[in-house]
Amino acid sequence: MARKREVTRRNLLQAGGAIAAAALPAGKAAGEQAVGPVMAALSSYMSSARDRALPDAVIEKTKHHVLDTFAAMISGVELAPGHAAIRFARGYGGDRIATVVGSDVLTGPIEAALANGVLAHADETDDSHAPSLSHPGCAVVPAALAVGEQVGIGGTHFLRAVALGYDVGPRVTMCLGIPALSRELHKSSHSIAGVFGAAAAAGCVAGLELRQMRWLLDYTAQQSSGIAAWQRDSDHIEKAFVFGGMPARSGVTSALLVRAGWTGIDDILSGPDNFLIANAPNADPAVLTEKLGERFEITRTNIKKWSVGSPIQAPLDALELLAKRRPFEAEQVRKVVVRLGTREASVVNNRDIPDICLQQMVAVMLLDGTVSFHAAHDVARMQDAAVQRQRAKVELVPDAELERRVRQAIVTVVLADGSELSEHVRAVRGTADNPMPREEVVAKCRDLIAPVLGAEKCQALIDRVLALESVGNLRDLRPLLQRA
Repeated sequence: MARKREVTRRNLLQAGGAIAAAALPAGKAAGEQAVGPVMAALSSYMSSARDRALPDAVIEKTKHHVLDTFAAMISGVELAPGHAAIRFARGYGGDRIATVVGSDVLTGPIEAALANGVLAHADETDDSHAPSLSHPGCAVVPAALAVGEQVGIGGTHFLRAVALGYDVGPRVTMCLGIPALSRELHKSSHSIAGVFGAAAAAGCVAGLELRQMRWLLDYTAQQSSGIAAWQRDSDHIEKAFVFGGMPARSGVTSALLVRAGWTGIDDILSGPDNFLIANAPNADPAVLTEKLGERFEITRTNIKKWSVGSPIQAPLDALELLAKRRPFEAEQVRKVVVRLGTREASVVNNRDIPDICLQQMVAVMLLDGTVSFHAAHDVARMQDAAVQRQRAKVELVPDAELERRVRQAIVTVVLADGSELSEHVRAVRGTADNPMPREEVVAKCRDLIAPVLGAEKCQALIDRVLALESVGNLRDLRPLLQRA
């Protein structure tokens, strides 16, 4: 079976272009090479997406992710990466075509996509797709918004383009191999998935036809980049660029180049020096088209309930569940033992940034009964005596068994009377296995949006996004996304 699969993979990687290239007469344009089966299926799916109705459940989920990404952008204006993004866009200038969210800046679509992508990942708030090790929303939504404003599409077209971006981007890094892509090849799965997702969404918005979609993928492959060194960025600014800004910008660039008449090769996924061989020799191209139109990747994408680093999600879920089962006050707690996978524990252990510091977030949860966006970013509160008393109660235990399970946590609360409460969170709230209903998504987004735009504008934006089918022109969202 393994031998047969390897032969199939090799055939798919090479046959679509290598054999055809050898048979081409001298001077024959590379763009006229034969198209392999994977490219044929993928580009056909992409070019027909704008006219293809989505299932009702997928439409609803797409609205959730659009709203969640808008909320991430808007809340991001208050953080250092957001300041940098708006400063860049304001200084760059350009044609007043596309919105820079949370500001009064209008600029060209490429620059707006870059700025909004950085805003969307200015924090640990945006969505994530675990099977592909990517954050699709922070690249896909800014790209679709920027080109959507340029060409003036309606809300239904926008939703279909966003769903397509989620379908394409994550499949690329799943095809290349996760987690080996980042851990062994040192490439950034987040930026590679992001740029292909952004390009697919932007291409759909721009109305690219079948062959144009193939050229779109070609230019996107040439622009795909990013290395795992972003993990050393302590200011989160480079990380926001790698996850959101760079892929959104490059994806929009691909779409606008092809829309302007640029041509390329017809199949960058097969033949000599193709994208898959260049990035991961063991890539499985069949993954790129696996269950296209049946399994929508947006339905497998997580929305964070808490605006904190991913390893802290499960512990906060556990504390909330325990408090609902048996209410307790912080002063009644003697100790909190949190068990996490060994790698996850190392990421969030006593960090100096509150939203990725497990001890700080557990202490805040004990005191407040919740963790708001503001509390997750309150650096000064890390020195508060009351918080430090609660932090001293928290014991983080790296657990090798939990290392083999995705984002799980076991939390035990020992009360002053000696009783113990314990909760094992196997599926974090907001994940595909434990999704948040509309009202929970809205509550999270209101917490992020209202402090920046005000309660009235916040509610108007939420209402419009949840009724995107009624939006005739995406530019109509601009007054709700910007602030004076």
